Amino acid sequence: MVKLESLKKSDHFKFVLKQEKTHTDYFSIFGTKDFIKTKKGSLSLTFIMKKKIGNAVKRNKIRRKLRAIVLQLLEKKSVINLNYTYIVFGKNKAYKEKYKILLVSMSKSFKKFN
Repeated sequence: MVKLESLKKSDHFKFVLKQEKTHTDYFSIFGTKDFIKTKKGSLSLTFIMKKKIGNAVKRNKIRRKLRAIVLQLLEKKSVINLNYTYIVFGKNKAYKEKYKILLVSMSKSFKKFN
């Protein structure tokens, strides 16, 4: 089981946001080669929801959906590159979209980083 770790320092966020990126209607993913030493068997992945998406309930539901999709993709092992650091920005459309559509969209997005 791969453990998800979040970025802590603003310098790390700024660095990752200037690197590779991919956008969909439901989320944006920013990523770079792993520049932070992470523990073996862990992935540096941060989920961000802007306040203009809605209230905390809506933002947390989007975050939970995206996190569940990432955990499912990590089981496949070939989709997500563990040697990268990722930031995922959730968007408003992800709230009402079906899980399967988000899963396909996210797997295509992560494959672009490989």
